[in-house]
Amino acid sequence: MKKLTLIAAILLAFAAFTVPSISHAQSTPGLFDGKTLKGWKRLAGTADYKVENGAIVGTTVINSGNTFLVTEKEYGDFILEMDTKIESPMSNSGVQTRSHFDSNANNGRGKVYGRQFEIDPSPRKWSGGIYDEGRRDWLYPVDLNAKAKDAFKVGVYNHIRMECIGNEMRTWINGIAVADVIDTVDSRGFIGLQVHGIGDKAELAGKKIYFKNLRIQTKNLNPKPFPKDVYTLNYTPNILSDNETASGWKLLYDGHTSNGWRGATLKTFPPKGWLYADGTMHILASEGKEESGGGDIVTDSLYSAFDLSFEFKITPGTNSGVKYFVTLSEVTKGSAIGLEYQVLDDKLHPDAKLGRNGDRTLASLYDLIPSNNPERFIRPVGAWNTGRIIVYPNNHVEHYLNGIKVLEYERGSKEFRDLVAISKFVIWKNFGEAKEGHILLQDHGNEAFFRSIKVKRL
Repeated sequence: MKKLTLIAAILLAFAAFTVPSISHAQSTPGLFDGKTLKGWKRLAGTADYKVENGAIVGTTVINSGNTFLVTEKEYGDFILEMDTKIESPMSNSGVQTRSHFDSNANNGRGKVYGRQFEIDPSPRKWSGGIYDEGRRDWLYPVDLNAKAKDAFKVGVYNHIRMECIGNEMRTWINGIAVADVIDTVDSRGFIGLQVHGIGDKAELAGKKIYFKNLRIQTKNLNPKPFPKDVYTLNYTPNILSDNETASGWKLLYDGHTSNGWRGATLKTFPPKGWLYADGTMHILASEGKEESGGGDIVTDSLYSAFDLSFEFKITPGTNSGVKYFVTLSEVTKGSAIGLEYQVLDDKLHPDAKLGRNGDRTLASLYDLIPSNNPERFIRPVGAWNTGRIIVYPNNHVEHYLNGIKVLEYERGSKEFRDLVAISKFVIWKNFGEAKEGHILLQDHGNEAFFRSIKVKRL
């Protein structure tokens, strides 16, 4: 009797934490009838789509760009679930959400654009990430949630779920939460199934992608609980979502005031050289030298283990940076001393060619470790980029640029100290190893902008 009672209790507990998939009674009919492609149309490419054994099957063909089978109907808020299988780790696919078609693009062949649930079985394992097809490229690479990289399996059906509610899109694979993006574009659009182009690679022709059990719910939407430890990429400037707040994130800049900041050598915010009232922390151009304008600014608070996220925009030739573990104890005529996430125009500023092996380029640990930032993921001068610095309680540190992890190191390790010993920081005892420190925005005399500066203590 006691054993049966225990089993019943376990089952009840499991049920309490399980959010059921969309049922037929909850769903909007007509997305896919399991027999025909009624209500769908092919756009942009020439890949083949057929219905086989209750599944939509897309097949790759040579000399075609990306091809999409899209709904004739548009959708706004919805929860979409389906099962999908991809045959080869060399293939690629995705599911478009709230997307659109530009019939005049690509010399009249047309272009699909909009947010996509990525299906990527390649070695980087970015399935479930969010890609902006035909427009902004990657929004949420799965580097931002590395523990979800193994959720997708090649050669078998995977259950995928996406929620598009308001400005937020969240994704799951086989019950594992993958990505969370808050975006301010595309309130509605079509849903599409992608067969990725393969160019002229004949060895990739004939590969199949399968989609079945497509169910969509558009009314009485009940979002599934989302883990608090999964990073939210929030494109709403200087605003935290309810989930971010519940997860412990705090804004370091409210978009209107200088609250929480002061000059690195002052007790108040600098009286000149900075603007802060119009949604950005804006460094004004001065002489192009350290501390030549208003000077560096630092947080009032000190931080040890933390997750720091910020957006930045540079102008031609800009040099700036975000420093951490700044103690203000060192005596220096220039910028305050600390570990630095480099903010730089690599193409126009000469600092990019100095140092060793590119360790002064964008997103590098300045003068110590170069960033591995493929040019594809660097947004151009005048556009907003997203930086992220994570310092774990065990002193493991990671730098990210636009969702890509570009470097990592162990603060205080032998390898770290060996790098310090051959850097400009060798003159500072125990450089970069303070227990805690301020976060700093650098005035290097060039115009730069920061916003959506937020931190979570770890």
